[in-house]
Amino acid sequence: MKTGKTAQTIAAANGIASDAAFGAVTPPIYLSTTYRFPGFKNPGSYEYSRMSNPTRDQLADTLAQLEGGCGAVITATGMAAVDLLLATLDRGQLVVAPHDCYGGTHRLLSLRAAKGHFDVAFVDQNSEAELTAVLGRRPALVLIESPSNPLLRVTDIARVAERSKAVGAKVAVDNTFLSPALQQPLALGADFAIHSTTKYLNGHSDVVGGAVIAADPQDLKGLEEWANATGITGAPFDAYLTLRGLRTLFPRLEHQQRNASAVADFLDRHSCVDAVHYPGLPSHPGHATAVRQQRGFGAMVSFNVKGGTDGARRFVEAVKLFTLAESLGGVESLVAHPATMTHASMDAEARRVAGIDDSLLRLSVGLEGEADLLADLDQALQSVASLPDRAAP
Repeated sequence: MKTGKTAQTIAAANGIASDAAFGAVTPPIYLSTTYRFPGFKNPGSYEYSRMSNPTRDQLADTLAQLEGGCGAVITATGMAAVDLLLATLDRGQLVVAPHDCYGGTHRLLSLRAAKGHFDVAFVDQNSEAELTAVLGRRPALVLIESPSNPLLRVTDIARVAERSKAVGAKVAVDNTFLSPALQQPLALGADFAIHSTTKYLNGHSDVVGGAVIAADPQDLKGLEEWANATGITGAPFDAYLTLRGLRTLFPRLEHQQRNASAVADFLDRHSCVDAVHYPGLPSHPGHATAVRQQRGFGAMVSFNVKGGTDGARRFVEAVKLFTLAESLGGVESLVAHPATMTHASMDAEARRVAGIDDSLLRLSVGLEGEADLLADLDQALQSVASLPDRAAP
């Protein structure tokens, strides 16, 4: 969907001053569950809010424009957005997913595969051997997460999409970590962009939601039918809040990225940190790919702290400005311990294969002052300075 407007203008102004009833500048919220039929066998533009709703449609239209898609389906949660895509698969078809994907996605795929809804293969999509082998099985859907959660590995979306489509697979990219402000998967060859709108799109940690943006009208139609049939569409008030948050997406991310870059540089030089995972660092294995396919490096940083489990525990108990909590993308800075929080549903072997060990911490860097964030990290890391390099788990 091309409008000729810049992405910043679309985010800030799409739908503004479009109210035909009273001339409201901000688009109104339509909370009605049902809509009047003008006549017998003559429905209007809207019938029932599970099927469609003006407020939800306004958010869908904005996201579709930002991602360059033909339309979008707004769901009640980010996991519902992933599940909506999975609902289009048939028994026996294969889904290819990253070996280091978000723990909730890993859990959902594993549970549905165990029930026989489809087959799933978790592979390192940056491994030429693994990718070639799994594409030889002719998958129906290839799910990409770039940067990955929580290790921020970068996948060459255009390369994987081209190779996947050559064997007849649809390609979906979870774009939650970057948002369309920093990356547009459809322009890189993907068929779908997925979001947990809970994160950067809303940006204020007060709404749970999801979205799937499609490149092809036929794919979109299928998703809309499934969403209506299963009732996983998002609530109008949640859509309104998400759209309100979306208005400030670009300036929020600009500031958060600056903070994240400073945090990554600080951690990279600190003696109590074993490794830093941030695509903006030239030493990151995916840095060159990130430069090519992204418009920025995002505001997520993960790192391995000295001292293993004990070091991680000491750090999260010492921070004052970073809050120990799940989720990400809000205006406030958060810290999570993936092994016991966001990825706890993965078994120990799956976490080992993915590289998620007990020393790994994930930061969602917010809008606070840079100096304050660095000072908080510094004082928290001092609490682990006396530990050996690797404490016993």
